[in-house]
Amino acid sequence: MGIEWRESLAIGVPEIDRQHKELLSRFDSLLKACEAGKGMGELQRLLGFLDEYVVSHFSEEEGIQRNHRYPGYAAHKKEHDGFVTRLKAVKDEIKSEGVAVHHVTETNNMLLKWLINHISRVDAELGKYLRANAAL
Repeated sequence: MGIEWRESLAIGVPEIDRQHKELLSRFDSLLKACEAGKGMGELQRLLGFLDEYVVSHFSEEEGIQRNHRYPGYAAHKKEHDGFVTRLKAVKDEIKSEGVAVHHVTETNNMLLKWLINHISRVDAELGKYLRANAAL
């Protein structure tokens, strides 16, 4: 089982789409590592990547929304903040307990559900707004 970028996930902002592709690629690496029985090591690499990713990607996406007076900004930011909170909780637990199999499973489920839902629903709405307002 893997996950791949589909053009239907594109929101029309080249840099954001590139970042989403990178995120899905990293998540696909975790899924493949899990299939090979190496999920715990890959999870640590993914969490390290996410530390930087959520700061830069969410900041850029939120900046675009503010610059274009996106009416869904507050709800969108709330989703980002919720993801950051869940990610921190997983990382804190790993820090105190060490990496366990349930962390890999929990992260897989959290990321898969959040990513696909967020990109295909919430970010798609942003793209639709930007296109409708000739911002793209």
